[in-house]
Amino acid sequence: MKIIAVETSTEYCSVALWQDGAVSERCELVGQKHSEVLMAMLDAVLQDAGYRIQDMDGIAFGKGPGSFTGVRIACGVAQGLALGADVPVVGVCTLEAVAETSGREKVIAALDARMDELYLAVYEKRAGAWHAVIEPCLCKAEMAPLLEGSWCGAGNGFSVQGAALQTRYDGHLQADCLDSSVFPRASAIAVLGAAQFAQGKGVDAALALPLYLRDKVALKTSERTK
Repeated sequence: MKIIAVETSTEYCSVALWQDGAVSERCELVGQKHSEVLMAMLDAVLQDAGYRIQDMDGIAFGKGPGSFTGVRIACGVAQGLALGADVPVVGVCTLEAVAETSGREKVIAALDARMDELYLAVYEKRAGAWHAVIEPCLCKAEMAPLLEGSWCGAGNGFSVQGAALQTRYDGHLQADCLDSSVFPRASAIAVLGAAQFAQGKGVDAALALPLYLRDKVALKTSERTK
């Protein structure tokens, strides 16, 4: 099976090719220039492997949560490529990709959602598969869902709201198991997407939908609480 994956939900842009368990990836810090570099990066990954997009068995994309524009770019590109190549797609949660990238097995994944809020989820790997202990949500650090046990932390949410998160999860967050530099990567999207395809979860391109969590994207802070 050959899967191409794209991820543009943060300031990083990445593309990965999954081929029967082997993964190759290109990743760059691009700020807000995803639309300018994504297709060239994708072409380079395919050319390096000697494939065309028509040779793929499926396309995976980071469906969010994350940057509103970035998530739309990944979803739109995945849809366009899938329609052209007549292959199915899967959307992969970026928070689950953070957990996968972290290399840990019990992870509080937190990404900066701006406006003093976080995108947060908690995952535990069991029998090689991730299970959501806390489903993806939008919250303030001091109101993050509580949990029991001992956990690692990953994602830039711990960079911007680290002190508040450590207070919220006092006694449950391992101080020596915290990595705020982790971000969702296409390599993780490819691995998680391949697992979904293997389970028959691929869908038609028209059914590929982003995960925003924050619906009121155009409102002021005071209006979002109404």
